[in-house]
Amino acid sequence: MSWTHLVFLSLLATLLILTLSPGVRSASVRDGREGKAAEPKGSARRVFMPDADGANFFKKRSRRSGKYEAEVLAEQRVRMSADERRREYYDEQRNEFENYVEEERDEQDERTREKTEQWREFHYDGLYPRYPRGW
Repeated sequence: MSWTHLVFLSLLATLLILTLSPGVRSASVRDGREGKAAEPKGSARRVFMPDADGANFFKKRSRRSGKYEAEVLAEQRVRMSADERRREYYDEQRNEFENYVEEERDEQDERTREKTEQWREFHYDGLYPRYPRGW
């Protein structure tokens, strides 16, 4: 079979499945003016809206009008939570770096102390006390 036959058969099968499946009725929402209006159920109620509401959805706020207080507060909460997360992240990074620097400094001090003790032991000639006392 050629590829055109395969495409045609797959489209025909898809159309047949969509036509005969009981779950798919229609993607439109009735306006309620026609006889018995079926109220959408479940998630369809949240997704679809009547024509009157849909037409005015984007007209609610023009470009020049200010934002509603709830919008401003929500944006501030989002911004403040992002700032808080960023602050916590950088505090944690700074604390980790400070701990690392402190450990490195302690290790360097220990190595210096060991080298100093080795130098003193090697150069001690026995003529004077190792460490001056009470000067």
